[in-house]
Amino acid sequence: QVQLVESGGGLVQAGGSLTLSCAASKSIFSLNGMAWHRQAQGKQRELVAVITTTGLINYAEFVKGRFTISRSNAKNTLSLYMDNLKPEDTGVYYCSGLYMGTQYWGQGTQVTVSS
Repeated sequence: QVQLVESGGGLVQAGGSLTLSCAASKSIFSLNGMAWHRQAQGKQRELVAVITTTGLINYAEFVKGRFTISRSNAKNTLSLYMDNLKPEDTGVYYCSGLYMGTQYWGQGTQVTVSS
């Protein structure tokens, strides 16, 4: 079992920034493909960014140049720095990680960007 707990969401004006954090109950090294996803109201969940255990990173096109995913192995934490936020970035942000063949999800944190 793996617990993932997100934090850092909130209300921000367009153009502002936020940093989300995801605390894992196991070593980050043991979790493959740690990622951030988001889900806007009435829409499907979509991948935002992913980082592999070897450090390879991929971003969705709609966040490239604005969001940065990172991890702290010492703190067992996954982070997402979001800059130049837009109203369309509004949604619930979830972190996930794969452990022993099972994908685990956090409960999500709400990000609201006002225009």
